[in-house]
Amino acid sequence: MQCSSKNGDSHLPLKGIRVVTLEHALAGPLCTRHLADLGAEVIKIERPGEGDFSRGYDDHVHGQSNYFVWLNRGKRSLSIDIKHERSGAILRRLMRSADVMVQNLAPGATKRIGLDYETLSQENPRLIVADISGYGEGGSYVNKKAYDMLIQAEAGVISINGSEDVPARMGLSIVDLATGLYTHTAVLAALVRRGQTGQGANVKVAMLDAIAEWMTYPMYRYAYQGGMVPRLAMNNPNIAPYGAHATKDGSVIFSIQNEREWRSFCAGVMGTPELATNEKYESNSVRIKNAKALTRCIEQHFSSLSTTEAIRLLDKAGIANGRLNTAKELWEHTQLAERDRWRDVRIPGGNTIRALLPPMTFTDFEYEMGSVPALGEHTAEILSCLDFTPSEIQEFYEQDAVA
Repeated sequence: MQCSSKNGDSHLPLKGIRVVTLEHALAGPLCTRHLADLGAEVIKIERPGEGDFSRGYDDHVHGQSNYFVWLNRGKRSLSIDIKHERSGAILRRLMRSADVMVQNLAPGATKRIGLDYETLSQENPRLIVADISGYGEGGSYVNKKAYDMLIQAEAGVISINGSEDVPARMGLSIVDLATGLYTHTAVLAALVRRGQTGQGANVKVAMLDAIAEWMTYPMYRYAYQGGMVPRLAMNNPNIAPYGAHATKDGSVIFSIQNEREWRSFCAGVMGTPELATNEKYESNSVRIKNAKALTRCIEQHFSSLSTTEAIRLLDKAGIANGRLNTAKELWEHTQLAERDRWRDVRIPGGNTIRALLPPMTFTDFEYEMGSVPALGEHTAEILSCLDFTPSEIQEFYEQDAVA
């Protein structure tokens, strides 16, 4: 039974789709938040008293967690003890009504409580179950615990990030982000196929597999050339000039992609067209060998220019560039404001925050962008919509099966 409180645009592509989630932290919630933005009814199952543990990460956003308000808008919170003897009746009824289930619990957890695809598909053959894991099924790592930084290390991401002397974790949870987006893609593909065949599916996405795909370039370089990608901070081992260059009041990011751009840069930005044929810099291959000297040469010229002036010259010369912004500058970025990319979203406690529209822009509908739920906010409403009677619902509360 559809029991969504949404009153969204009828053009939303996932309107009428019910998604049930057993998720926490980032990968699963990122996937399902995109599904909610697209109009799906997303029911988030949360542990009574604690909920998704990312609720407790921090209190940076009007007393709420950064991660949680970012990744959980538009969802409905069902607070239920999935190990309670009375919860089985609720979960079975809920899963029979679902189109999709997404879970990123510990390995084997859903099978132990009868919420694995093999069990659920017997009663709901149209159900799509997306299982997210650290290392995938099978293999010696199958039961190994995983989270973003560990997989960054295992997958070699840390080895290619940082400075020459110090490897570094990526500042964003890049493995979780990749995993969540691949899971989102897999769910959409499974829904399309179900529309053609009527059959559900069990799709599996491993964090290691997701980021290993993104690490193909470094792996190919090792496998077929015998080399490793060096850690060069913001520089590039294959292109010069490349990266951040200091100006009078900051930095500007740019790179030269070909010899035509190099000549334009020397004439239009540096004001020294003869630099283009200097034997130390006349081709990209020799510029790479002399990259440090070239950077010093450029920054000596830029030392008399403001960042705005340097960008104006680069733009005029046709050289792609960008500012070395912080989160503050991104929050205030004129391009996001001028393109109307922000919307207001309500969060627990009655406050409203700004949230970016999803990056996939459709021209014929507005994204749902629903409120962020308080823990257990929708428990009674969901139970009622599953046709439990008021007395049954009261018993669930009294016996601590739900909260």
